[in-house]
Amino acid sequence: MPSLHSKTGKTDTLNQLYRRLLVIGDSLSAAYGIAPQEGWVHLLEQRLHETGAKYQIINTSISGDTTSGGHNRLAKILQQYQPSIVILELGANDGLRGLSLKAMRANLAAMIKQSQQAGARVLLLGMRIPPNYGKTYTTQFHQIYHDLAATYDIALVPFFLEGVAGNRALMQDDGIHPTAAAQERLLDNVWGVLTKEANNFVKSKQDLPG
Repeated sequence: MPSLHSKTGKTDTLNQLYRRLLVIGDSLSAAYGIAPQEGWVHLLEQRLHETGAKYQIINTSISGDTTSGGHNRLAKILQQYQPSIVILELGANDGLRGLSLKAMRANLAAMIKQSQQAGARVLLLGMRIPPNYGKTYTTQFHQIYHDLAATYDIALVPFFLEGVAGNRALMQDDGIHPTAAAQERLLDNVWGVLTKEANNFVKSKQDLPG
């Protein structure tokens, strides 16, 4: 089930006072293997509130999800929550499983268009994968994020796991999922782009720090 974080716990009040920021992702955003309050999405909520930004964070991330799964469920989520911002963090499981890159691109593109048509700004979190399926597949996988960001004029974090992937001290024993200690760095990777692009995300300059 989606987790709904709020500042006051009073939904009616939040609906009136708070913009909604939706995160749709996989285990990297679902706090896999760590406590939910240690995950980067929860830390994002805390940091936003510390700055005075009025955002209600909605985390609909599901461990193991693919771009196909995200695409299949996004329309209902957008209708239910009507977010102002969508942070899209999907594709890693497609790449790790060697799924069709054409389908991955189409799924992400559809999700971006759905979000934009619903009136939301989109922040796309780029990923890299190990060269298990060859150099061509690996290169094309990463390029998809850059191509989509350019095509749809959306903000991009080039590599969500920058500074974390490959650092054994920041990865769980499976070598795939970041530890609790890595979550602050993941947030920093997102935060820098989010604040830099603040004027593209919100109508009021006071909603996010500059």
